[in-house]
Amino acid sequence: MAHQNQGPQMLTANRLRDGDVLYRKGDGWVPLLADGEVYADQASADAALAAANAELANNTFVAPYLFEVREACGKIVPVKEREIIRAAGPTVHPHTGKQAGQINA
Repeated sequence: MAHQNQGPQMLTANRLRDGDVLYRKGDGWVPLLADGEVYADQASADAALAAANAELANNTFVAPYLFEVREACGKIVPVKEREIIRAAGPTVHPHTGKQAGQINA
């Protein structure tokens, strides 16, 4: 089912091995939102999602879906709170996850 957003989108999933959040880039996956690919139009977003769904049988990632992003202060950021949290990593402690590298930055 196509996800009908108005703005640019990214594609995310979870790595099956450890549950880490992944972002689509080209025909592969990267762990950081900043390195992921932004799809400016619905057709390219839908094509990326279809390609990811076709790869599900490889059992390397699960549950791919599109989410809306926007530009803020020169960076691509998620629109929804859920994706902001997923991009930062686990919320159990600020010294773990992807946000750990930003504590003293």
